[in-house]
Amino acid sequence: MKKIYILAIEHSVLQVIAGSQYCFTTVNQMLEQSGRPKLFDVKLVGLKNQVSPAGPNFSIKPDLLLEEVGKADLIIIPPLFGDLKSAISANRQFIPWINEQYHQGAEIASLCIGAFLLGATGLLDGKKCSTHWGFTDLFREMYPEVNVQDGSIVTEESGIYSSGGANSYWNLLLHLIEKFTDRETAINLAKYFAIDIDRSSQSPFTIFTGQKTHQDIAVKKAQELIEEMIEDKISVEDLAEKVAVGRRSFERRFKRVTNNSVLEYIQRVKVEAAKRSFESTMKNISEVMFDVGYSDTKAFRTTFKKITGLTPLEYRNKYNKLAQN
Repeated sequence: MKKIYILAIEHSVLQVIAGSQYCFTTVNQMLEQSGRPKLFDVKLVGLKNQVSPAGPNFSIKPDLLLEEVGKADLIIIPPLFGDLKSAISANRQFIPWINEQYHQGAEIASLCIGAFLLGATGLLDGKKCSTHWGFTDLFREMYPEVNVQDGSIVTEESGIYSSGGANSYWNLLLHLIEKFTDRETAINLAKYFAIDIDRSSQSPFTIFTGQKTHQDIAVKKAQELIEEMIEDKISVEDLAEKVAVGRRSFERRFKRVTNNSVLEYIQRVKVEAAKRSFESTMKNISEVMFDVGYSDTKAFRTTFKKITGLTPLEYRNKYNKLAQN
């Protein structure tokens, strides 16, 4: 029987702790109902006898204290909540234990922004990791040695798993269930919880706000110009000239502080404007395309789908209430 330890931690999301426990216990019930033995021994592990994950109104009682646990097969780290540095500090006693368990053969799964606690262990250095799309810039800033996977729902490398934002944690749990049991059990569980089992990208849900926490004044000016010139065709040469920086130096500096090339950034700003238009107006695709500075329908559709994972029509039908009537 596989030992699953779910961390009952302070400054975390109670629903995800409960949901993870519910997932594995439900699979045990499914296995028993089909005449097979239970596969998972699921325990909540905490630092004290009563934990209040998201504040004083709710509390949980861990099954085991950290000093009582044995060797794990899988450790699940739930999402952190609130100020992330404070949350990591409050749960720092878990960090050496997670390292020790991993080096003894345990696999580790972080859910959503639980990746920040996992990042603090150093185990992700040089490896791939997913986290909530809204926190990728901060994650890169705090853990520059980690290869963050933009938009990914589930990432797996060297026995370490991570998931994208919010309810994406269910896709990682389904991935683990399929790995530990079989595809049929994972599909049955997905149907039971009404989850799209093969959703692989956060892209349709991403809101691009630009990476502006850096201190490069010229690049910030260029970002402002890109946002002001949505309807125009924008060239790298023009931007470099407007901010008085040589093109090669400008491109290098832009990529370093935003993690996007200038062209990628322009595309993402334009597509974000197009998304807002599709969500709130009944303009046709050509009108929206012209509004954001595209004249080539094929290029617009290709860029839009590359960034969002959906065609313009699919996106409008999904998010525009009027289009659904």
